[in-house]
Amino acid sequence: MINRPFWIKQIESFWKQRSIVWLSGVRRVGKTSLAGMFQNSVYLNCDLPSTMQQFEDPEYFFKAQKKDSVIILDEIHHLKDPSNVLKIAADAFPRLRILATGSSTLQATKKFRDSLTGRKWTLYLCPILWTECLENFGVHDLDKRLLHGGLPEPLLAETKNPDFFTEWMDSYYARDIAELFGVRDRSGFLNLLKLLLYQSSGLVDITKLASEAGVSRPTVKAYMEAMTVAHAIFPVMPFHGGGRREIVRRPKIYAFDTGFVTFIRGWNSLRDADRGGLWEHLVLDTLRAVGLTHNLGYWRDKSDREIDFVLRRERDFVDTVECKIDPSRFNQENLEQFRKLYPKGNNWLVSPRVDSIFTRRFKDREVRFISPHHILAGQLTAKQ
Repeated sequence: MINRPFWIKQIESFWKQRSIVWLSGVRRVGKTSLAGMFQNSVYLNCDLPSTMQQFEDPEYFFKAQKKDSVIILDEIHHLKDPSNVLKIAADAFPRLRILATGSSTLQATKKFRDSLTGRKWTLYLCPILWTECLENFGVHDLDKRLLHGGLPEPLLAETKNPDFFTEWMDSYYARDIAELFGVRDRSGFLNLLKLLLYQSSGLVDITKLASEAGVSRPTVKAYMEAMTVAHAIFPVMPFHGGGRREIVRRPKIYAFDTGFVTFIRGWNSLRDADRGGLWEHLVLDTLRAVGLTHNLGYWRDKSDREIDFVLRRERDFVDTVECKIDPSRFNQENLEQFRKLYPKGNNWLVSPRVDSIFTRRFKDREVRFISPHHILAGQLTAKQ
């Protein structure tokens, strides 16, 4: 079994603070395999009738467990009253450690009448991170990770199988969207999903999307909200406040996985121009893995000068994060324009070709060059 120490450490650190960890992520991302890495745990597939019967009386079930046991409740939303099960576990059996998994955020299903505020930590399991490819999965070809994506099955396959991606989207609609959100327009929903995958890392035009997908503007917004909750897309909002020529409303939408982006675009190989936008997805996953999403945005002005990601630390302190496969191609002009408006903050450049952190000076600006490994090690989690 492939070990995933980063995620194991995350879950164990959360358990030290609260007894319940909600592990969410798209189907086939590896939640069940990760849950199985906890030795001597009690694993229950909540999709099985036998498991559902056991939780007709959750208090009786939890009383029968040893103190400090690890209980895995896989796909817990299939239980009749999952929020009550978790509430009883947290309030009456705090010595138990519960790992509950689901394909969407906890609030996605109406069965969760209680948000379990103060009783749980939520962890989003990203597709396999580039650092994990190198250290745990034996994948050292960046192009393969970008083309195949980060779901374990296609990543580890020798060739890219289009059937996997088609079947996944059909299952995603049937199990995560139609079942949880009651969406009945399969064709319209999947048309919109494919458009968003194709345009991933670009700015969203709701009117244009509605026209091309054959649905109304309100429907586009509703479907995009469902896709966000069910983790198919991740919106990054524009950062603004210091200039009249800044983009202030239109979000950038990132697909959850590069394999689906390249599949929809029909790419079987990559050119130099293709890699940069896909690398942004991997950097974004790394930022999400360490919890740097609350104040995350992008910056762009009406002259198309852009910073890939920005992190607001304080009111007047804003970090920039640029994503470059080849660090020698960094152009400081966009940074200069941004820093005229927001002079305070750290400047980071994230590249897979950086082994050790180093700093370069561009005019009056210092830029720190790092890799995703350094982000996972905590380099960006605190103000420097």
